[in-house]
Amino acid sequence: MTQASSDPVRRKALNVLVVDDSAVVRMALTEILSCEPDMAVCTASDPIIALQKMEKRRPDVILLDLEMPRMDGLAFLHKVMAEDPIPVVICSGLAAKGTEAYFRALEEGAVEIVAKPKLGVKSFLYESAVLLADAVRAASQARLRPRPRASERTAPAPPALPSSRLDQTTEQVVLVGASTGGTEALRILLEAMPPDAPGIVVVQHMPELFTRSFAERLDATCRIEVKEASDLDPVRCGRALIAPGNRHLLLERSGGQYRVRLREGALVSRHRPSLDVLFKSAARAAAINAIGVIMTGMGADGAAGLLELKQAGAATLAQDAASCVVFGMPKEAIKLGAVDRVVPLDRLAHAVLALAQERSVSGLRTAPVS
Repeated sequence: MTQASSDPVRRKALNVLVVDDSAVVRMALTEILSCEPDMAVCTASDPIIALQKMEKRRPDVILLDLEMPRMDGLAFLHKVMAEDPIPVVICSGLAAKGTEAYFRALEEGAVEIVAKPKLGVKSFLYESAVLLADAVRAASQARLRPRPRASERTAPAPPALPSSRLDQTTEQVVLVGASTGGTEALRILLEAMPPDAPGIVVVQHMPELFTRSFAERLDATCRIEVKEASDLDPVRCGRALIAPGNRHLLLERSGGQYRVRLREGALVSRHRPSLDVLFKSAARAAAINAIGVIMTGMGADGAAGLLELKQAGAATLAQDAASCVVFGMPKEAIKLGAVDRVVPLDRLAHAVLALAQERSVSGLRTAPVS
């Protein structure tokens, strides 16, 4: 760890507020910065909580993620700089140098930007401890002024930004569909997922009232959280959401994050919930940030939706015939040309994670705003 500059007069510790929705990131940054003798750290899981904490104690520096629920980081940065400027260091996977988010953060008043990876973020933070501590110290010396409102500017204003709302994301989401034989196949897939796996949304053809107990059983054996989806549940790393029986489940974008919506409605492809409904909604909301997986099951539900997902730029996988209880849905998707790769069940989790990592490091992924 770096050491504070030697000064005969002991300086007041810098009050650093870490704003990040990832518990892993908050814990790592707290541990890293708390080791610095000149820093005191508090955390908030989203900007709304951060604003409440700032009313009680004004931070000297804010360490801020961009992709968060309720209010994204750019909107929060804009609010802080307009009302009570505080030095802000962006620490986000979205703000790689040269991206639109990078320049927008600087234009909104960020002092420094540290781009973090989407996978292996905990190791990156510890390896970057010196960089992070130095960035916080440098930010604390910044001299900031309130940003003038458009009506107060004397010089011509630069071209307006689209908005202060985050309209890009690096978040990847895995969409999984299964039917006959799917309960055991899903157990094998989800138990193989690490705690930092991408967010997962599942449609399993199952009667109403059974999906909650199914999710609870998986939650007890998996390293990720597994729950029956509720309307507006956020999709996040380390979590799998399972569609309730007799309700369609859709994916939608909310700023820089994804969430699910539950809907009534007619049967689609003879099912409710329907894989086609999930996959088609993900084609609109996530596009190239999505990984679609179709697993064991009877019939053709999901084949057309998976094709639409692939055409939107998503990666698509199918469980192979040898490991399927019924090779119906995967077979129909393959016949349509909707599948990039066919993978045995015991290799499916590895294939999903490899795709997520490959897409994470290949550059910024931008999905259309739904």
